[in-house]
Amino acid sequence: MTEDDPTDEISDIEARIERLAEIAERCRKYILASKIAIGGGGTLLLTTILGLLGSGQTTALGSIALVLGGIVSLGSNVSTLRQTSEAISAAEARRSALIGSIDLRVVADAPMKLV
Repeated sequence: MTEDDPTDEISDIEARIERLAEIAERCRKYILASKIAIGGGGTLLLTTILGLLGSGQTTALGSIALVLGGIVSLGSNVSTLRQTSEAISAAEARRSALIGSIDLRVVADAPMKLV
C-alpha cells in the first residue's frame, strides 16, 4: 500500500461510524426512557391531585421531580442524538469521497470452471 492509499482512513472512518451508531442507539433508548418518565410522572401527579391514590405531598413532589428529570434527560439526549447524526452524515460523506478517489479496476468476467 502507498501513502496515498485511503484504505486505512476508510477503515478508520467505518469504525468511527459504528461507534457513533452505538451512541445514537443509546440516545434513542434514553429518549424513550425519558418519555416514559414524563408520562409516568404526569400520570402519577394527576392521580395524586385528583386524590385517587390517597397519597400526599411526597408523592406529588416525587412525580414533579420525575417529570422535570424526564424533560431534562429528553432535551439532553435529543441534542446529543442530533449532533451524533450530523457527525455520522459527515463521516459517511468523507468515506464516500475517499472511496470515489480510489482508482478502481474492472475485473473481466472469466469463465468459471466447475470442479
